[in-house]
Amino acid sequence: MPGQWTERNAMRTGERMRANWKEARVEFRHTSVLLEEAVESLRVSPDGIYVDGTLGGGGHSFEIARRLSKGGKLIGIDQDAAAVEAAGKRLGEFGNKVIIIRANYAQMVGKLGELGIPSVDGILLDLGVSSNQLDDAQRGFTYREENAPLDMRMDQRNPLTAREVVNTWTVQDLTRILREYGEERYAVRIAQRIEAERKHKPIETTGELTQIIKAAIPAKARAEGRHPARRAFQAIRIEVNGELRVLEESLNDMISILNPGGRICIITFHSLEDRIVKEAFRTAENPCICPPGFPVCVCGRKSRGRVITRRPILPSEEEMERNPRSKSAKLRVFEKWEATG
Repeated sequence: MPGQWTERNAMRTGERMRANWKEARVEFRHTSVLLEEAVESLRVSPDGIYVDGTLGGGGHSFEIARRLSKGGKLIGIDQDAAAVEAAGKRLGEFGNKVIIIRANYAQMVGKLGELGIPSVDGILLDLGVSSNQLDDAQRGFTYREENAPLDMRMDQRNPLTAREVVNTWTVQDLTRILREYGEERYAVRIAQRIEAERKHKPIETTGELTQIIKAAIPAKARAEGRHPARRAFQAIRIEVNGELRVLEESLNDMISILNPGGRICIITFHSLEDRIVKEAFRTAENPCICPPGFPVCVCGRKSRGRVITRRPILPSEEEMERNPRSKSAKLRVFEKWEATG
């Protein structure tokens, strides 16, 4: 029966993909973006406590740990098992100065509490997809691979995959995430095309999805600018990993656990992330909600610190040439007020 054939082959394909993924995750490579700028912005104190909430390959963490004395501490957090393993090896020389935790940075406050750490001197987030995740075809993050599974999970423990989103989300929901998270001009057309194609058989690979997206976009638009599937893949990845929701829900908590004078440095890679960070930092600096005409503030909301970067710090021309993936990066920095009285 056709249905049985499809299911049997899908199982075989899944087994083969899982085997390939296990082989591919042996090496984790990632080029840290805005490395010097981010670490310098933290103003690392030798005896301080710092958190790298997106550990990746450990590039930023290495530079932070290198500046710490025996009394200092670095907590590295990442939800990707391959990143945790690779960073553990890279940071091994620092011994007990470094603690590595496999978790989402949204769990930062709770995880620090388990370690008996109520507050820290600095937090760093690099929100970009790692080079390894993009280059490892079996992770399904890139539209440049044809036979990769539709996965896109940063944490393999996450039950939601891109395959489920593409094959089960309604046209309305697909349109919403393509429009909101990908700022995709042809969101409706792409969502409708996906629905039409999945009626015949499930969409299994990145290549199949890429072809569907291309077919939904007018030829003239396909010929303009960057890859036509770029925005849609970004949107689906954000949905799968809950990236914007996690960022929005975590920022206030992270600012709360900063010690006086402590800083939070965040590197973003697209406008939606940058907007969330920019607004959160501005609100933390000036939370007053009184009408503009009021002579004095009566809402009682107090400023929590100051925005260090009125304009984001951008990569140098040299870095962008050396690492093209850094071109869209922006670094914003917020500093908590020093203690008074």
